[in-house]
Formats: sequence, structure tokens, C-alpha cells
Amino acid sequence: MAGLPARLRLQPTDVKAAALWGVTAATGALYLIQPWGWLKKTFLEKPEPEQK
Repeated sequence: MAGLPARLRLQPTDVKAAALWGVTAATGALYLIQPWGWLKKTFLEKPEPEQK
């Protein structure tokens, strides 16, 4: 990337901003969808052992 002008090179600030926007978008999507029952069932509850 040595041939690119300084304003077109990827800067650490750009990476931080992109990560922040990604977290913001994911949080907003979870807020809008609100899959709390599915999340609780999938990650927090232990499956019951099968009866034979």
C-alpha cells in the first residue's frame, strides 16, 4: 500500500470506527428482533436427558 496517498491508507482510527459500527449494528438488530426466548433456550438452559 506504499503507492496509495496517505488519506486512502487504512488507519487504526478507521478500524476502530468500523468495529464500533459493527457492534452498534449487531446490538440494534438484537434490540429490534428481540429473540430473548431463543437465546435463553439455546445458551442458558440445559437440555433434559433423554428417557429410554
